Amino acid sequence: MKIKVNQLSKTYGSTHALNNVSLTLAGNKIYGLLGRNGAGKTTFMDILSGQILASSGDITIDGENPFENQKLSESICLIKEANNFSPELKIQQALKLYAFFYPNWDQDMAEELLEIFNLKQSAKIKALSKGMESALGITVGLASRAPITIFDEPYIGMDAPSRKKFYEILLEDYQENPRTIIFSTHLIDEVSLMFEEVIILQQGSIILQETSEDLREKTVAISGPKEKVDTFLAGKEIIQRTDLAGSAFAYVFGNRKEAQALGLETDGVPIQELMIHLTEQKGEV
Repeated sequence: MKIKVNQLSKTYGSTHALNNVSLTLAGNKIYGLLGRNGAGKTTFMDILSGQILASSGDITIDGENPFENQKLSESICLIKEANNFSPELKIQQALKLYAFFYPNWDQDMAEELLEIFNLKQSAKIKALSKGMESALGITVGLASRAPITIFDEPYIGMDAPSRKKFYEILLEDYQENPRTIIFSTHLIDEVSLMFEEVIILQQGSIILQETSEDLREKTVAISGPKEKVDTFLAGKEIIQRTDLAGSAFAYVFGNRKEAQALGLETDGVPIQELMIHLTEQKGEV
C-alpha cells in the first residue's frame, strides 16, 4: 500500500506538532521513524492510522484518506506504548475483538506468541505488568497481519531478552509475510539494522529521509593515527570525534574508500548517533 503525504500540518493552539510534512512511503518496507520527544512522530502516526484529522494538507493510502475509512482501518494496526486495550477485558476477549476487526488475523500466530511471552488468555489486562501488556501489544500487532503495521515504542517494560525475541520474530514474519512496518523507538541501536529506510523528524519537520543503503554510503566511522584522521576530516561534516593519545576516532559524512586509501580503519555509523547529531545541529534540545 502506497502512503503519500502532502504538506501535512497539525497544530494544537499555537503549537505546531507537524509542519508541512511531505513524503512518500512505498509498500512492503521496514521504516524507522525517529526523532526526539516532541518531534511529531506520534501525531504523524495518529493521522496515518485515521485516529485524528490533520489541520491542513493531506495524507492518502492508495489514494484514499484514512480518517473514518473503515476499509483502510482494517488495513492499519497501530500499537502504542500504552492504553491499547480496555483494562477490564481478559486477554482472550481482546484477541477476539482484534480477530473480528482484522480480516487477515492469524490466530495460530497469536496463540504462539502468547506462549512465547508467557501470557495466559484467562488473565485480565488490568492485572498485567507493563512488560506483559507490551508483549500483548506486540502479539496483536504481528498477528493482525495488517498491510500497514505501526509500532510506537511498543516494548516499554520488556526486558532485553524479550525485546530481542520480538525483533527476531518480527524479521522472520516480515520475510514470510511482507508488509509496511513503521517503527518508532528511542532504542535505536537495538533495531536500526532492521530499517530499510530512515525518517527523522525534528520539531514537526522532516530533516532526513534516506534508505539505509544510502546512509551507509554517505557516512563512515574511521579510526587511526591522529594525523591521518585530520587529513581525512578536512572540509567534512563531523558527526562525532574522540582523540586518545596519538589516535583518533570519528563519525563523519564521507567516503569509506577514501578513508581506506589513507590506511584508516572503517565501519558503519550508528543511526542513533546520526539522529542525535542532526537534531542537535538543527537546534533541538
